[in-house]
Amino acid sequence: MLKKKKTFIALLIIPQYLLIKLLAHHQEFIETYYSNGLYPVISKVFRYTLGWLPFSFGDLLYAFAIIYALRWLYINRTRIWKDSINWMVDIAAALSIIFFLFHLCWGLNYHRLPLHKNLSLNYDYTTEQLVKVTEKLIEKSNELHLKITHNDTLKVTMPYSKSEILDLAPKGYENLKTIFPHLEYHPKSVKTSLFSYPLTYMGFSGYLNPLTNEAQIDGMIPAIKIPTTSSHEIAHQLGYAAENEANFIGCLAAISHDDVYFNYAGYTFGLRYCLNEIYFRDECLYEDLVADVNEGILKNYKETRDFWEAHANPLEPFFKLFYSNYLKANKQSKGMQSYSYVVALLSNYFDEKSL
Repeated sequence: MLKKKKTFIALLIIPQYLLIKLLAHHQEFIETYYSNGLYPVISKVFRYTLGWLPFSFGDLLYAFAIIYALRWLYINRTRIWKDSINWMVDIAAALSIIFFLFHLCWGLNYHRLPLHKNLSLNYDYTTEQLVKVTEKLIEKSNELHLKITHNDTLKVTMPYSKSEILDLAPKGYENLKTIFPHLEYHPKSVKTSLFSYPLTYMGFSGYLNPLTNEAQIDGMIPAIKIPTTSSHEIAHQLGYAAENEANFIGCLAAISHDDVYFNYAGYTFGLRYCLNEIYFRDECLYEDLVADVNEGILKNYKETRDFWEAHANPLEPFFKLFYSNYLKANKQSKGMQSYSYVVALLSNYFDEKSL
């Protein structure tokens, strides 16, 4: 009887996969009934249940799952050859359950309506438009930088501990929800990852646990990056699965914050993406624009770049290749390069807006 149940569960992965493929062509349905219907309820239940814990329950769950899986593989190592069919059924049944929980708890958000449609923004933009927005961001970033340092050559140093930054991060959403009511964020569940060390060497600054809805931040990254990283992961918690959309919303949340350090982090975050895009389009134009950026801002960029270079390792490209393929499997055809598409949203949102 148990064997039949396992086989049934294992086979369920096929109709599940086909159903997801079908739903992916009905974005309005996902947007209405899941992303703005069922998912907010699921998300809040998890955040109320686990958000108060001072540690990441999801990381403990991952650790237990890895240990259990390794132990199971060791105990059942002889079955690979002697009872291979039932061994594969057990594996398929486990994957079927995980596949179901992933899409129920969060993953269907990958198939919702694109954010630019909800905000009535164009997705295309011209180089002239990009330059115009970049110049605005340079002016605002320089202004905030001087307000903090009073010296255009000094880099900005966060005056808060990393845990204090995580506590402050949701306040940006309190202000942002006055413009976009659907971005209301309560209760909070933003935590430092228990796996910050390996996360750093994998090349990631944070992630959302889709099974517990906890936002995980790499506790080793420079403090100047935590305001936008935490705001990015909160956007994921609110159901914006696409990386470009989470970057855009996270940028707006930091910009909308009452704290000047969060504002600085938000504007320079957006500026870096725009400058990178200009570099790919026209290196000479990039050199002209970057010359107007305060030296202290460039030092903050270098601080982050030096951090990642110091932790580069031969395995990092494989982890990023795996994640890139994961993104491609979830309707982000450019994989890791999807992150750069935040420029399209920034360019169209700030084009006619005074900063």
